[in-house]
Amino acid sequence: MDMTKRLAGQVALVTGGGTGIGAATARRLVAEGAAVVLAGRRREPLEAVAAELGDAALVVAGDAADTADVERMVDAAVARYDRLDLVVANAGGHGLGTVAEIGDQDWELGMRTNVTTAFVTVRTALPHLRAQGGSVVVVSSLAGLFAGPAVAGYVTAKHALIGLTRSLARDYGRDGVRVNALCPGWVRTAMADEQMDVLAAQRGIDREAAYRLVTRDTPLGRPVEPAEIATIVAFLLSADAAAMTGSVVVADAGAAAVDLPTIAFAPHD
Repeated sequence: MDMTKRLAGQVALVTGGGTGIGAATARRLVAEGAAVVLAGRRREPLEAVAAELGDAALVVAGDAADTADVERMVDAAVARYDRLDLVVANAGGHGLGTVAEIGDQDWELGMRTNVTTAFVTVRTALPHLRAQGGSVVVVSSLAGLFAGPAVAGYVTAKHALIGLTRSLARDYGRDGVRVNALCPGWVRTAMADEQMDVLAAQRGIDREAAYRLVTRDTPLGRPVEPAEIATIVAFLLSADAAAMTGSVVVADAGAAAVDLPTIAFAPHD
C-alpha cells in the first residue's frame, strides 16, 4: 500500500502497543511516517513489534495507569525524538461479570485498566500535546455504547472513556488539541480469541465458528481485523480529520446499525 506519509515527523505514544490493535496501530503509524513509543506492561511483545519497526520505535515497559511509569514513557519519547504529538490510549481489558458477581477489587481493576490508563496517559502527555497542537485517539469499544451480558465493569468503563474523550475535547480544543474516541466491535485479537474459545467450549464448536456466530447478524458478517482499526486511528490522528474532535467513531462491521428486535425475521444459513 502506498502510504501518504501524512504523519511524517510526528511522534506517537501507543499504550497497549505489544499486541492486537495497539501493535497494528504502531505499524500503521510508522508506515505513515511517524515514530512510535510502544508502551505496555509486558516487555517481550513490545520488543517483538519494535524489532519490525527499527529506529522508528522505542519500547518503554510500564503501567499506563501509574503516573510515574507514564512520565517515564513521555520523557523517553521527548529524549529520543525531541517531541510528542500523538497519543493512542489503547490499554484496556478486565471487567467481566454481572454487578452481583463483581467484587470490589475486580471492579477497581476494571476501572484502572480501562479508564485510569487513558486518564493518566493523556494527562501526562497534555503539556506536549498543547505545545504541538496534538491529537489523541481513545480506544473505547462497542461496549461503550451498548451493554453485553455479564460484562458490567467493562461496559461501565468503556462508557466512561467516551465521557473522558468529550471532556478532553471540550477543555483543550482551543489549545489545538483534538481528542476522538474509537469504538470497535469484534476485532480478531488475542483477547477476542479468548472470548471465542469460551463460547466455542459452550457450544461445542471451534474458534472460527464462534467468530461466525457472534458476527452472524452484522451487515458485514465477519470480525474486523486489527489493521482495519489501525487505518481509522491513523486517519483520526492526521490532519485529514482536522475538523473532528469529541467524535465517537464506530468500527463494528455494521453491528450498531442493526435493529435487534427484527433479527428474528432475518434468514440465516
